Amino acid sequence: MPTIESLLNEADLPDSPSARLDAQWLLAEVLGKPVSYLRTWPEREVEPPQVERYASFLVRRRQGEPVAYILGRQGFWSLDLEVAPHTLIPRPDTELLVETALQTLPAGPQQLLDLGTGTGAIALALACERPAWQVLGVDRVEEAVALALRNRQRLHMSNADFRLSHWFDALGGQRFHMILSNPPYIRADDQHLQQGDVRFEPASALISGADGLDDIRHIVTTAPGHLLAGGWLLLEHGYDQAAAVRGLLLERGFVQVASLCDLAGHERVSLGCWPCVAEADNAG
Repeated sequence: MPTIESLLNEADLPDSPSARLDAQWLLAEVLGKPVSYLRTWPEREVEPPQVERYASFLVRRRQGEPVAYILGRQGFWSLDLEVAPHTLIPRPDTELLVETALQTLPAGPQQLLDLGTGTGAIALALACERPAWQVLGVDRVEEAVALALRNRQRLHMSNADFRLSHWFDALGGQRFHMILSNPPYIRADDQHLQQGDVRFEPASALISGADGLDDIRHIVTTAPGHLLAGGWLLLEHGYDQAAAVRGLLLERGFVQVASLCDLAGHERVSLGCWPCVAEADNAG
């Protein structure tokens, strides 16, 4: 029978940028063990049914299917989240949005809104770190809301909730101390849509008009009607969109507008403070 080491060495994933790690995750899933086990027991023999399942996983990965969708889960922040093809896969870049929120608001009671919540990753990470915060995540996709609710239940996060809503449509007059979003921000003609994992992710969670800013424009325009006095709007965006997003925030009347860099040095998150409810109403 083949060993763990031989199965990993013979894994054929020529188009994956992380082929060895992908193979390790897939084999660890088959064995029901952590990846560290593979390194500790490389000589262990693998039973034929497990080899067959591992081979089927490799076929799916060679076809480009993301490892997260094959496994049905993805790590984000300190959480292990269920994922599915009708939601965007949570990525490390989005952790900057979480970090910024934690640094911006006090730890006491706050009301937050996560727009386009998907798996619930942002909302659940914030709820985990700040038990006094109440975080509402909304999404227009029913399956995404159901998935986020399952993640909340499994993680026992009583201070997070999820609701069906296309952006602000189902929120009435609710107002929040902070609104966050990792919205679609890719141009419709972007060549990267035909490459790598994003080929398998929902286009509705990726594409936003000719310049990638249609959804961000809508959020910036509408958010003041749902922010409390001094409330904050935080937006993730493309690596080359920070100046445009800052311009939209300033034009709408936000103050303390700034952009923050991710670990790669790209301006990835922009934010602004809505000065007061009265001004927001007048601007609207």
